[in-house]
Amino acid sequence: MAAAKKTMTLNLTDAEMAALEELCEKKDLSKTSVVRQALRLYQLIEARMEKGDKLFFEDEKTKQKAEVMML
Repeated sequence: MAAAKKTMTLNLTDAEMAALEELCEKKDLSKTSVVRQALRLYQLIEARMEKGDKLFFEDEKTKQKAEVMML
């Protein structure tokens, strides 16, 4: 049985809405789907950081790494 869903109102700036709409278009997803994926990603990052893991981006060509700092 599917979990009960709740409705919420989300207030975004013009820039935030433009970013959301751009992601929707690139990924061919609804706004709801993009927000849900973002939430799951944030949860995953938080869980890993709580275990002491770090988040990095690595340049594929140079192999240079940059740590992503989360608030």
